[in-house]
Order: sequence, then C-alpha cells, then structure tokens
Amino acid sequence: MLIKNRDEIKKILDNDGVIAFVTDTVWGLGCLPDSEKAVKKIYEIKKREAQKPLILMSSSIEYLEPYVKEISPKAQDLIKKHFPGALTLVLEKSGRTPDYITSGFNTVGIRVPDNDVFKEICGLAKDKVLATTSANLSHEPSAKTYEQAILNMQGKADLIIEDYGYRAKGLESTVALVQNDNVKILRQGEIILK
Repeated sequence: MLIKNRDEIKKILDNDGVIAFVTDTVWGLGCLPDSEKAVKKIYEIKKREAQKPLILMSSSIEYLEPYVKEISPKAQDLIKKHFPGALTLVLEKSGRTPDYITSGFNTVGIRVPDNDVFKEICGLAKDKVLATTSANLSHEPSAKTYEQAILNMQGKADLIIEDYGYRAKGLESTVALVQNDNVKILRQGEIILK
C-alpha cells in the first residue's frame, strides 16, 4: 500500500469530488463516472469546451468493459500489446456510459495507465473506474510533475494526491479510434501504432 490518505480519497470521490493524480503519462484530474455534478466541476475547473469528452481509466480492462459495446478482435490485439500503458482506445460506448462524459458522442475513450499509485487510487473508486482528463487548464501544457499539478490545481481540485515517487513520463497517451479492423490515430502520443 503506497497511499496514506485512502479514506479521504474515497470520501471525496463518493461525495461528488474531483481529485488530481499521477499517471504513467501526465497528471490527471478525475471523478466517479456516475457523478454528473463532479464531471461538470471538471469542465468548470479546466474551462473545457463542452464538446470535448472525458475518458474512462481504470487499473484493469475488466472494469472498463461494461462501458463499451464490444471490443473487436483488432481492439483486443491492441489491448494485449499496450495495456497497461500510454494508449487510449476510442470504442463505441455502451448504455452504461453517460452522455455527459462523452459530450453526446456514441464513443468513449478507455485507458489503463501503467502507474502503481494510479492503480491504488482506482481501487478506492466505486466500480474501480474514473472519468478523467489532464490536470491543467484547457489549451495550457499538461502537468508533468507533482509541483506542476499543485500550481495548476491548488484551490480547484478537492485533493491533489502525491506521487510517492511514481512519476509521470511527461508525454501524453496516443489516442486511437478503433472501428472493426480500422484504426485511426486521433492524437499521436507516446505509443507509435504500426
């Protein structure tokens, strides 16, 4: 167990709170997916455009599966190769994924970061899934360190969780839309897909 203030994190999440945390790529901002109030708070904190969706992250693909309609063989291949890691897959969402997370799109981004502190945080979340985005104001650089996350989110997020030495690498995840066998890169990040 790395995290010391586990009860505080759980309480904040369960009460429509927003937390900032380290991932393997950059620092994230997140809340429980079924808290519309907390999701709205994230958009307000970031001054984020309403048409830009959040993504769902977890410690394991099994917790994300209920939020997508299906995982095609191509998507399964990518998951086997790159999860956990710096790849966000955009798939058709299931009825379980609220529209307020996906900005009304019929797709949702899912990712499993490769960071032990983040995995522990997910274990404290109801259903082990967080609705997330990067911990910075829109159109500003992503936070790559605990210090930058504090500068960006102090007084905005309900809690900024320390990284316990498990630092972010500083390069965003690659975002790929997968429809059947077709893969379209929406954002080139750390992982280069062949």
